[in-house]
Amino acid sequence: MVVMAAPLDGVLVADFSRVLAGPLCTVNLADLGATVVKVERPGTGDDTRAWGPPWSPHGSTYFDSVNRSKLSIALDLKEPADQAMALELAIRADVLVENYRPGALERHGLGYEQVRSVNPGIIYCSITGFGEAAGAQLMGYDFVVQAVGGLMSITGDPDGQPTKAGVALVDVLTGKDATIGVLAALAARGRSGQGCRVQVNLLSSLLGSLVNQAQGYLETGDEPARMGNRHPSIAPYETLRCRDGLLAVACGNDGQFVRLAAVIGSPVLSADTRFATNSARVAHRNDLVAALETALAADDAGAWATRLTAVQVPAGKVGTVADGFALAERLGLAPTVEVGPGHTRQVRQAITFSPRLVISPTSPPALGADTDAVRAWLSDRSGTRLSAIHPNQKVPS
Repeated sequence: MVVMAAPLDGVLVADFSRVLAGPLCTVNLADLGATVVKVERPGTGDDTRAWGPPWSPHGSTYFDSVNRSKLSIALDLKEPADQAMALELAIRADVLVENYRPGALERHGLGYEQVRSVNPGIIYCSITGFGEAAGAQLMGYDFVVQAVGGLMSITGDPDGQPTKAGVALVDVLTGKDATIGVLAALAARGRSGQGCRVQVNLLSSLLGSLVNQAQGYLETGDEPARMGNRHPSIAPYETLRCRDGLLAVACGNDGQFVRLAAVIGSPVLSADTRFATNSARVAHRNDLVAALETALAADDAGAWATRLTAVQVPAGKVGTVADGFALAERLGLAPTVEVGPGHTRQVRQAITFSPRLVISPTSPPALGADTDAVRAWLSDRSGTRLSAIHPNQKVPS
């Protein structure tokens, strides 16, 4: 089998982040082959180590979700000796990722300018809640950013309260933005030899993720509103009630609607002037939904999904997380990976490569599990690669 070498093999990442956005960025880098050293507070570690339930036999499932394939070193940045170790790690690193409050790492001698002065090639990624200017002292928690950034205002039922997404979506998006920034900076350094600072913040990532909703507001000045599962510009693009539950239908063009109407036994709907075009369907959405749900009440959502999919109308029964994993398995998407004996499988990194990229992930580390080995390596001036001397590190198969 032809395989591809790990793209980030040989890249050392100093991970001074905790909770979600930063650790998600660094686990992405680890999944691509980087050696990631996670710096944690002695005794407590990353905040998410205490976030449960649910728990695994090894700790918090929240922590586990974004910290596989990393090494953990416990350092007290208020102690001069540990501070020196942290700086040595930053000097040797290719990438440093941090989400401290602006100015906090500077007090420990680990700010961008301080690190760059001794490691000009460093890619230094800072993740904040609201930037480092007027918003520097605002605490960046995903839930609050969803609220103040407008996402909650367009999420939920029209007559209900503004609602957060079912996952810390802003943290996830920001972590992905940070990953993109780091990878772009590494590519630029490969050409110029120069490092740089990458800065992302939760509010900017949220606003960027609003895409059509944001652009519609900028263009018209009209505030988008909560529409439940409906789409502001397309119909039917929403959940529809069937005999036993909800069916998600996403008609992206008039041809799909013609086929939808035929399959549900109501072909006259596509000839009705109220529904013949997308703009007309949007204008008469309530009448459209009433007509569709009358026909769909004749059968179960799963049966309708099968028939509609067969004629290439995007549709699916609204399911659970378990249903999502089961579907991915049936489709051969291999949604999970092994991370070592005694540990539950984890969600696989979503990117695939051809030739195939084969990396063996390792389990999330116990707090400070690698402190002795990493300290010894930081004290060693021989130039040996950390990944070469430490057994708890992924290697290409």
